[in-house]
Amino acid sequence: MTETLFVTGTNTEVGKTYATAALLHAAGEQGLKTAAVKPIASGCEQTAEGLRNSDALTLIEAMNQDMPYEQVNPVALEPAIAPHIAAMEAGRRLDVSRLEGICRGVMSSGADLVLIEGAGGWRVPLAPRQFLSDLPRALELPVILVVSIELGCINHALLTAEAIRRDGLPLAGWVANFVRGPQEDMARAEENLMTLRAILPAPCLGTLPHDESGDYRNGAAHLDLSPLLSSSN
Repeated sequence: MTETLFVTGTNTEVGKTYATAALLHAAGEQGLKTAAVKPIASGCEQTAEGLRNSDALTLIEAMNQDMPYEQVNPVALEPAIAPHIAAMEAGRRLDVSRLEGICRGVMSSGADLVLIEGAGGWRVPLAPRQFLSDLPRALELPVILVVSIELGCINHALLTAEAIRRDGLPLAGWVANFVRGPQEDMARAEENLMTLRAILPAPCLGTLPHDESGDYRNGAAHLDLSPLLSSSN
């Protein structure tokens, strides 16, 4: 049985891809077949094969199922700006129903674990009356929340968790991520982590220390997938 989850963050630049890739690697280390989708990615580079996004390429490296780039990242946009603005400038229309079909194709590909990584935070606009959060709603997916441990993280995490639950989706777990370096260490970080563990309505899947190398394999060792895998049994 395939377990599919949607990965979102408290904001942009909180390490969603690092956490998603670490989760995929940890699952692969447990013998699971893994796949991933980055439905929309802005900030892509022109290559001989077409537009390519570094986050999507990281997910392809971390997963162990073989899929073409276009299936992992169906909407690739060049400017590193809000997706709906990048799409408008490119003359493209972002549509949740099309993304839903692509995601369902990956979900039926035979993987044990499929992770669908969002863009930015939870309520990213795609069109005047569509948001990226409409995609996990259409797919009825549980959500993993990546929380960057920095000033304001408790408020951001609680508001995002409330929005997820208000949209009718379960919060399956959350990952604490120290995105910032030692020179930017958050005062009372451990106390803030304790507060988040006490009041977020989901298990903490792990705390990812800051990693200058950016190697998601290092992060995988700090994750506990059992709350996710046990819920699928």
